[in-house]
Amino acid sequence: MEERKSVMNLVSVAVAYRVRAGFMKQKTVWALKDVSFNVYEGETLGIIGRNGAGKSTLLQVLSGIITPDKGTISTVKKNFNPMLLSLQTGFVGALTGRENIILSGLFYGIEPQRMQKMLDKVVEFSGLGPFIDQAVNTYSTGMRARLGFAVAIHSDPDAILIDEVLGVGDIDFKEKSTVAMKEKISSDKTVIIVTHNPKTLMELCDRVVLIENGKSTMEGTAEEVLACYDTRKTTPDCSQSA
Repeated sequence: MEERKSVMNLVSVAVAYRVRAGFMKQKTVWALKDVSFNVYEGETLGIIGRNGAGKSTLLQVLSGIITPDKGTISTVKKNFNPMLLSLQTGFVGALTGRENIILSGLFYGIEPQRMQKMLDKVVEFSGLGPFIDQAVNTYSTGMRARLGFAVAIHSDPDAILIDEVLGVGDIDFKEKSTVAMKEKISSDKTVIIVTHNPKTLMELCDRVVLIENGKSTMEGTAEEVLACYDTRKTTPDCSQSA
């Protein structure tokens, strides 16, 4: 059996924030404390954990938005280009959806000519209709997610990082986005998904990492990790890699 090629390696990654703790006082809060795992070429990796566990911070580390305060993250490819797709995707609110599509493409290094050719397909996939020419600051969270997903799915990053997007929108968009992700997965694209939806993990993910209190406590198949996560086990079996 051919050995899988690792494209990203995290070793003891930790991220701290300074937060206010009273008058003229601050304290350090560790959003991530000790996260270690590899990401392999062409796999779909799921990340699961309870609210506040550090999942979204981890995606920002993987995308290069945040630099770890401790530990290391390395990539095999020098100019590795992951694309973070989040409900908090950083669109410019005063610009229209159409203008933000172009801007997002430029941000991710897509040539303007290629972005122009993609534009109609991205607009159609988003399903935003006439809203595509309205300012994004008038959009709902779900509409922003539709727009971000449409840009990401029509781009060609080295990895797509998804933060709780497949669960938004109406039933038609959920089905369309799931089909699109399955097509990316079948084309050997590297995908990392943060989700609370066990069905998504079971259907799409080759492997799942469990994050608890800022630490990676288990990795294995979706079945193995969900068995521990769902039953809230605290036995040693649930704090070891499978």
